[in-house]
Order: sequence, then C-alpha cells, then structure tokens
Amino acid sequence: MLLGTRIKEKPPHFQSSEKTFVFNFKTGHETNVLTAPILIPMQGSISDLHGRLMLLHNLPYFVESDLKKSLYQFIDEEIKKNYDKEAEAALEKLKSSDWNTEQLVNAWAKAYHETTLEYARPEEPSWDEDFADVYHDLIHSPASETLLNLEHNYFVRVSELISERDMELKKLQERQSVEMDKVMQELGKTLTDQDVNSVAAQHFDSQQVLENKWASELKQLMTIQKQEYQEWVIKLHQDMQNPNNNTVSEEIKVKQSQSTVTNERVFEERSLLEESFTIHLGAQLKTMHNLRLVRADVLDFCKHKRNQQSGVKLQRLQTALSLYSTSLCGLILLVDNRINSYSGIKRDFATVCQECTDFHFPRVEQQLQIVQQVVLYASAQRNKKLKERAELSNGNGGNEDKSKTGERNPSNILPGEFYTTRHSNLSEVHVVFHLCVDDNVRSSNITARDPAIMGLRNILKVCCTHDITTITIPLLLVHDMSEEMTIPWCLKRAELVFKCVKGFMMEMASWDGGTSRTVQFLVPQSISEEMFYQLSNMLPQIFRVSSTLTLTSKR
Repeated sequence: MLLGTRIKEKPPHFQSSEKTFVFNFKTGHETNVLTAPILIPMQGSISDLHGRLMLLHNLPYFVESDLKKSLYQFIDEEIKKNYDKEAEAALEKLKSSDWNTEQLVNAWAKAYHETTLEYARPEEPSWDEDFADVYHDLIHSPASETLLNLEHNYFVRVSELISERDMELKKLQERQSVEMDKVMQELGKTLTDQDVNSVAAQHFDSQQVLENKWASELKQLMTIQKQEYQEWVIKLHQDMQNPNNNTVSEEIKVKQSQSTVTNERVFEERSLLEESFTIHLGAQLKTMHNLRLVRADVLDFCKHKRNQQSGVKLQRLQTALSLYSTSLCGLILLVDNRINSYSGIKRDFATVCQECTDFHFPRVEQQLQIVQQVVLYASAQRNKKLKERAELSNGNGGNEDKSKTGERNPSNILPGEFYTTRHSNLSEVHVVFHLCVDDNVRSSNITARDPAIMGLRNILKVCCTHDITTITIPLLLVHDMSEEMTIPWCLKRAELVFKCVKGFMMEMASWDGGTSRTVQFLVPQSISEEMFYQLSNMLPQIFRVSSTLTLTSKR
C-alpha cells in the first residue's frame, strides 16, 4: 500500500528544496510505504508533523515511535546536507569573487560579537534609572524633609493655577447663562431656532478655547516644575557626595524657607470608619496578613491635603520612601471599557492627578495613550489568531467567531481586563489598576467565575510579581451605592468577595513564597454605619483572625 501526502513548511533563511520522506512498515503480511514531500529546511515542529501524519493516514499505533525516530533522522540529515550545500556554494562564490578577505573576516567577527552574550556590552543606565537611584538616596537622607517641602510648594502653585482656571470658567459660564436666558426670551419674537443654535455653538467654542488655554498653561507649568525639580535633586545629590562642600546645608535651608506657604486652603476631611484585623493563612506554613475594612471615597487615597499637618506629612513621607522599594501600594479603580479620562470616575481621577506634578513618571494622559496603542496591537493579534482559527475550522464555528470579532471595538477592553498607571504624585498610592466592569456587577447573581472576580485574581497575581504589598479593593465592586443595593445585596456581595479574595490570597503562597501583605477592603462613603459594622462582623467569620493568648500563673 502506498500512502502519500505533501507537507509545506516555509524555510527561515536558506533556499528550500523539496525532499521525499519514505517510511516502510508492515501490517501483518502486507508491506506499506508512506511518502511525504517535505520542504527542507523546515520551520515548523517535527512533533506536529509526526502527529499530522499519524492522524491524516490513520496509521497504526505500533508504528508511532518508529515513524517519529525515522522522521527526526531524515530531517536532520537533509538539513545538514542543505547547510553543507549552501556553505560550499558560499565558499565557491568567495573564491571566484574579488572580495577582500580581511574585510569579510572583520564583518564575521563583528557579527559574532554582536550576537554572543559573552561579548555584549553592558546596557547603559537611562536617565530615569539614574534619577530613581538619586531620589532613593536623597529621600532616605536628612534632605527628605526638604524634598517634601519643595514638592508641596509646587503642589500649592499648581492648585492656585487650577483655582484661577475654575474661577474664570465659572465666570464665563455665568455670563453665557445670562446671555442664553435673554436669547430664549426673544425666541419666537425677533430670534429663531437657528439663532439660538448659533449662540449655543459660539458659547461652546468659547468654552473650548478657554479650557485649551488653561490646559496648555497647566501643562507648561508642570513641565517646568518637573525639569527644575529633577535638576535640583541631581545637583543636591552631587553636592552631598562631596564631603568638603559646605553649601549643602545652606541650600537645604533656602529651599525650606522658599517652601513656606502662607495662603493655603483648608482641606475638608470626611469622617473615616475603619476596622483592622490580623489573619494567618496557609495549610502548613502560615503567613500573616493585615486586613482593613475602610469606609471612604476611593479618591481619598489619591488626593493630597493642602494643610501641612504632621499626620499628612508622615503619610506623604511614607509614600515617598517606598516609591522605589519592594513595598508598593496599589489601588483598584472600577472603570468602563473605554481607555480615556473623559467621564465618570476616570475624569475625577485624572483631575486629581493634575493637581500635582508627577516628577518621576509620564502624565496620566500619556500613559493612557500608550495603553491604547497596546490594546490596539493586542486586538489586531487576537483578530489575526481568530481569523486563522476560523479558516481552519469548518461549518458554522468559524462564522460565529468572525461575527463575534466584528462586533467588538478594537480600542476597548473586555470586562475583567485591566490596565495600570504609575504615579508618584498621589497621597497613598503608587500603582492604580483600572479594572473594567460592566452593569452586571450591579446585579445580585454574579458568581465566583464572573469576569470582575477573575480580574481581582489577576490583579493580585500582578501584585505578587511586582512587589505591591498593599492593595485596596472595592469590597462591593462598586464605588457608589444605588437603590437596588439593599442590605441583603450588600451582605451577599461582601461574602462572595471575601471568600474569593481569601482563596486568591492562599494561592499567593505559591506565587511569591508567602509574603506578608496588607489588603484594604473599601466600601462607599454613603454606606450606613450599621451596614459597615455588619460587614466588619462578617470578616472574622470568613478569615481566620489571630486571637491574643493571655498567660496567667497559678499560685
């Protein structure tokens, strides 16, 4: 019996040549011959080729190992022959040409040095890496208070500019409101609907021009502040390296005196409810973790206080000290599927980020643009894979995948997916996880396999691999309460998230070896105290809370 097939593999570099693979085997008294034309050198997997031959020709199981061995041997010999042939042709071409042998040897040596790790040059540190090392040294030195005072001084200057912007925009809106009222009074008398639309368009254009003007000034101010700050930090570090330099202390004093703020606005602090717990998780090797239940607004972890109280300065110092460390702080922000900062909680978050210059990382708008490019690239790769899979499949399966792919906007992300932004200008947070959720999180029937829950698991895994030891999680998977969120709804949702996070934290032991972490469960500010304490009583029932042991002596 003669079996034949054609296997096409695209060669990587050399010119391909087709070779016929022949394999003889016996089934009873009958001798069978399998032939398969193969392009040499082949780029694909030999194991895949072996499996395709077995499946395509329905070969008996007892020839599987012999076929695989023969196939490996055949391809190895043919590739060696191909390489020998190409090498002989190259040598003949070299002998018959007028090439300079010395130049050719130098080119080969250069290529070898560039492709061999042993001869590779060490990577030169970038400006960001150098500045990070310098800042880490200074923030852990006596100059730390000076750095914080200077940052606060810059923060107040940006706040003043934002206040001026808001005041001017408010005056413009009031003036336009009065003008629109007068136009509406004349509607139907001396003015028509077209005149009203024309006035509204003029108002919109004027407001856009004013907003763009202030946005440009704010961007320019932050750019100047960032450049001045980084130059001053580098200079101060260089001066501190010189033990004979006596101007360091005077420079620190000058910056401290310049950072004195006289006209500050008082920050209105809201009432904060919180409960803390210490737990131990693990089967044999137990790991201690800290849990906190907090009632607050999610952006309170990002906003800077404008008054320089001791507690505020200590919190800001703690955040600065751990900026380039293995103890980062993260926050989960629930967003929609669009990657922008135009509406909702995303707009409020971007506004908070604009209140202070980020001296270490790009502005949040730039980071979102990079994320958008990555999402578009990932969508293109995903669509390419789905298209290839649809071409290989038969029947309706491929058409369904194609229709599903066409319905999705390539610039949006799916529920459960998330992207991250880095910050050095937020009060208590270094990394923000923007977790995509949909309206399904408001229903009462979500399960542990819901995309939002699986997104929490993936975020916790990223925390383990990137040294984020403190993470703030929205316990109810919402930032604001609504009418359908009754007490039973809240208790059921909290129980689900508590149990899922407990399971994910137990998985952490296999991810990072059992690092102690702090998990903060955040509930909306509008939740009642009664509901808060019910959730507080539920937490120790699900987690194993450490209890104190009192030792008494017998007399």
